Amino acid sequence: MKKFLFIDLDDTLFQTPGKCGKEEDLRPAAYLKDGAACSFTTARQRAFFALVQRDMTLIPTTARNRDALSRVDLPFSSYSIIDYGGVVLEPDGAVDPVWLALMQADMVQALVGLREVMQIIDDYSASVGLKGRARLIEDCSTPFYVVVKDPEKIAERLEQVEREAVAPWIATAGKDFLIHRNGNNLAVLPKMLNKARAVAYLRQRLETEHGDIMTFGMGDSKSDARFMAACDYAIIPNGSQLAALTVAAL
Repeated sequence: MKKFLFIDLDDTLFQTPGKCGKEEDLRPAAYLKDGAACSFTTARQRAFFALVQRDMTLIPTTARNRDALSRVDLPFSSYSIIDYGGVVLEPDGAVDPVWLALMQADMVQALVGLREVMQIIDDYSASVGLKGRARLIEDCSTPFYVVVKDPEKIAERLEQVEREAVAPWIATAGKDFLIHRNGNNLAVLPKMLNKARAVAYLRQRLETEHGDIMTFGMGDSKSDARFMAACDYAIIPNGSQLAALTVAAL
C-alpha cells in the first residue's frame, strides 16, 4: 500500500532564524526573491525528512504560491497543494486545470467580500495609526485571500486589528470567511478556500491511480487541523501552535 504525507512547510519542515532558538547546525531551506536564505532546517528536521522520505511520498500542502514554492530547496517530486488549497500542481509542476476552474468559480463569489475586508482593515489601521496594510493575494490569475502583516513584527498590533476590525465583520457581513493568524501573519480566507478540500480532491486522484492508499497529514498551525483530519493519521510538531492547542493542553 502506497503511503502519502500531506505536509505543511513553513514552521513545520523549516522556519525563520528567529524561530530556531538555540539550535545549531542550521541549513538553508527557503530563499527570498533576491536569493538570500530566509528559512532554515534543524538537524532533527532533516533527520525527520529523510525518515519519512524513505517510505512515503511527500506532498507539500502550503499557503505558499508557485513562486514561493519554487524557492524552497527540498526534493519534492509528486503533487503539490499551494495557496491554502487554491491550486493543485501536477508532479511536473503544471497546474491541475480541473481544480483551478472549480476554485476560480468559487473565488469570483468571494471577491466582493475580500475587497470589503481589505477596506475595513486599511480604514481601521489608518484611524489608529498602524502601518500594516491589507494585500489581496493572487496566483494563477486568481485572487484567493487577504493578508496583513505588521512592518515591525509586533504581534499585538495584529491581535488588535483582528479583534477590533476583522472579527466584528466576520460576525456579521463576513460569515462566509474565516481568520487565520499565526505569528506576524493575519489572513482572511473564504471558507471555500481550504487545504482540506484540496487534500480530499487529490486523495481521490491518488486512489484512482494507486488503489488503496494510506495518508498522513502534518502541520503546525490551527488552520492545518482540517486537512490533517482528512488523512488517516496526523503528525504535529512539538512547540507549534497546533501542539499548544491539542497535546500540550491535555
